[in-house]
Amino acid sequence: MSHVIEIKNLVVDFHHKRALDGLSLKVRQGEIFGFLGPNGAGKTTAIKALLGLISPDQGEVLLHGLPPSRLASRAKIGFLPEEATYYRFLSPAEILSFYGEIFGMPKRVLKDRIQNLLSLVGLSDVQNRPIHTFSKGMVQKVSLAQALIHEPETLILDEPTSGLDPLARMNLRKILTDLKKEGRTIFFSSHELSEVELICDSIAIIKEGRLVKAGLIHEVLGAYKDLPLERFFLETIRGEGEKS
Repeated sequence: MSHVIEIKNLVVDFHHKRALDGLSLKVRQGEIFGFLGPNGAGKTTAIKALLGLISPDQGEVLLHGLPPSRLASRAKIGFLPEEATYYRFLSPAEILSFYGEIFGMPKRVLKDRIQNLLSLVGLSDVQNRPIHTFSKGMVQKVSLAQALIHEPETLILDEPTSGLDPLARMNLRKILTDLKKEGRTIFFSSHELSEVELICDSIAIIKEGRLVKAGLIHEVLGAYKDLPLERFFLETIRGEGEKS
């Protein structure tokens, strides 16, 4: 199975602080990959490097075998940020239309795609309301639809469950597992370890910019497979802290 995402010995420094310290990992095509770590571990920095939003000081990043600076690789990626910022006077339908036009989608195709996505994320009834009237969870649903507008091969999601209620989280799990069945790859960071445990094939745990554990989730848990992932994560991070 080919690797959709490859991070090789990635080093990123900010103002004399090392945010990523030789991070390496691979994500296989068609899997759901959970990217875990405590606050300040470097998860968002790694995602920014993946998207070409920052340039690493050392190392290499490849998306579908190409650097993130290449348009051909970016066109295959859908991104959901932890907190999206949209023009507050626009409606969900207008936002999706704007992004669809950026990707050069034909108007007739885009119109149908927008309606399908709004239905998928549960916003059909409010598609023409200005976004400044929305809750955080509703804006998150708009962001998910925006990430999917051009039918990307790979999704990169930063805290996708942020602001979602339990019903919306359940719907998100179904959306992501259905996308996996279609052969798409999903890479997401999350503090919601119960969600990760339910849907991920593989995980990586990082701390202070360094990789602690990575692999298929059952292999990473190993002899601790009967532990909840949250407890395993906490014990792993604390154990690393004792070593450092």
